Amino acid sequence: MSEQDVLIVGAGPTGLVLGLWLTAQGVRVRIIDKNAAPGPTSRAMVVHARTLELYRQLDLADAVVEAGRRNPSVNLWAKGRVRARISFSPTGAKFTPYPFVLVYPQDHHERLLEARLEALGVKVERQTELVDFEHDGAGVSAHLRLPDGRSQVCAAQYLAGCDGARSPVRHGLEVDFSGGTYDQTFYVADVEARGPAANGEVHISLETGDFVALLAYAEGRGRLIGLVREKREDAEGLSFADVSHRAIESLRLTVDKVNWFSTYRVHHRVAGRFRSGRVFLLGDAAHVHSPVGGQGMNTGIGDAVNLAWKLAAVLKGQAPDGLLDSYESERIAFARQLVETTDRLFTFVTAEGGVADFLRVHVAPGLAGIAYRVGGVREFLFRILSQTQLNYRGGPLSRGAHGRVQGGDRLPWLRVNGLDNYASLAAIAWQVHVYGEVRNDIRAWCAAKHMPLHVFPWGEQQAAAGLARDAAYLLRPDTYVALVAEPAMPETVETYFAEHGIRLSPVPA
Repeated sequence: MSEQDVLIVGAGPTGLVLGLWLTAQGVRVRIIDKNAAPGPTSRAMVVHARTLELYRQLDLADAVVEAGRRNPSVNLWAKGRVRARISFSPTGAKFTPYPFVLVYPQDHHERLLEARLEALGVKVERQTELVDFEHDGAGVSAHLRLPDGRSQVCAAQYLAGCDGARSPVRHGLEVDFSGGTYDQTFYVADVEARGPAANGEVHISLETGDFVALLAYAEGRGRLIGLVREKREDAEGLSFADVSHRAIESLRLTVDKVNWFSTYRVHHRVAGRFRSGRVFLLGDAAHVHSPVGGQGMNTGIGDAVNLAWKLAAVLKGQAPDGLLDSYESERIAFARQLVETTDRLFTFVTAEGGVADFLRVHVAPGLAGIAYRVGGVREFLFRILSQTQLNYRGGPLSRGAHGRVQGGDRLPWLRVNGLDNYASLAAIAWQVHVYGEVRNDIRAWCAAKHMPLHVFPWGEQQAAAGLARDAAYLLRPDTYVALVAEPAMPETVETYFAEHGIRLSPVPA
């Protein structure tokens, strides 16, 4: 029998990120995966700005950006020409250090994360399968099948199911996974291509009865994602030659070589619960949705970062078990909203019939171009796509609503005179930010509690970002605003921790 703090089932991006964040906080983890190696191919391609911001906590962002390909714009094509070009950089540069869509194939991404985890002393145990498990108030007992066929019992304080849409962990909990499966079949193809669309940007072709997206990840190479319009019983046996090329030809793209091709069905489902006692569901085990907007992998990574600091706090005796309930309440609301939003977009893109084709091909691209020229619309679209709009307002851990920045919000990113207010967020720890003048009693309280305090000058940029002058912003270890204290009184911050039973130092052994 082996004993761990957390047993993680599944070594995709969600499980690997959970393992990295827990290990960095001193939590003992074990990660198992039934596959012999990381997947040689992948469907998830996009790493959004919010994920890269969170990756700064473990010095991962620069390595991922360097390995991926920055796509500064999305081009909407119809009838063989670009009808709208949506550029992220001018707008996104005001909100994030990463004002682009980063295309980075999931298989490469997983290898980088796994290498980082191994450097921290944790090796993914391959060809190791969860058979079943029991859990109660004392912990989890997991029955594993090892690579040589032997059985083993792993005892852990908590179990994290990061094991995909068919999650054995979710099935073991008998948790409902309500939703459905779209009628259409998708195809994905890694191709070597040339033509005006092979320029390193994202291209979407909306054609009569057809649709395709091209995401470049290397010079002359990219991922095509399209629809198999005809309802085929033999979809799994199709090749690239069998699918419609109308939308591809509309991009004026010449495909010279297909390195990989696959078809799959798209589901839209959310688990009824993300927590059951000492067991948690994350990533595709908790929610699946259409690939519109490339949100899936990023959402799973967000699940992992949200849960990791809470598990670490409880395991170290710094917080009560009830803190872990906030994982479900915060993440399930976002998952449901995301499924609803992507469902509407997917339905529009895949709708059939003359009217639907006319709206998609002749109306939508033009409207998108016009709308994107409006500053407010441009900012809204970027924030939604990049997940920088995601917040936990009204959640159990969110307090205060002074100015536009409220408890539960992502802290606005600012770079003024070379000073980056996100630099301090590399620490996975509670901290306080003040923009303007800091009160002596707040300074003294932070010093007494060994709470990092970061004071930034006040200016027009801070005001434009919605911050309140001289307010105290208490930031959670996952960098979201927990509390806005205005006026900045230490009693307000002290009360916040008391209400949630959170202690700022470990309980003595």
